Amino acid sequence: MATTTVVTTAAKRKMLLARAGKAALPTIAGMAFGTGGVDSSGNVKTYASGAAKLNNEVFRKKIDKYEVISDTDVRYTCTLSSTELNGTNISEIGLYDTTGDIVAMKCFAAKGKDSGESMVFECDDKF
Repeated sequence: MATTTVVTTAAKRKMLLARAGKAALPTIAGMAFGTGGVDSSGNVKTYASGAAKLNNEVFRKKIDKYEVISDTDVRYTCTLSSTELNGTNISEIGLYDTTGDIVAMKCFAAKGKDSGESMVFECDDKF
């Protein structure tokens, strides 16, 4: 099942204010990781309309890199090191900006993080 990135209302508001010349648009600073992306049966959740945060955020880390995929899609990558979030079942990620607001997020099937192994996560910011 493909997961879909949700752009938050906060992100949309910031884009509109930037287009109007009322505020600068903060850049993406990092990725938030969470464990609340699935229900008790393991089914992938969807975020409620207007959601502004992950269901259960547990960690934040600066992004490694980004790649412009198309005129309307940028892919952000973040790597958890062999010592980060070991034993955690990660099932949601979000992009946060330099003001700390979650601006895009997605849920997916839980992925267990083993000690001694690194894991790479990607999140597309697209329109």
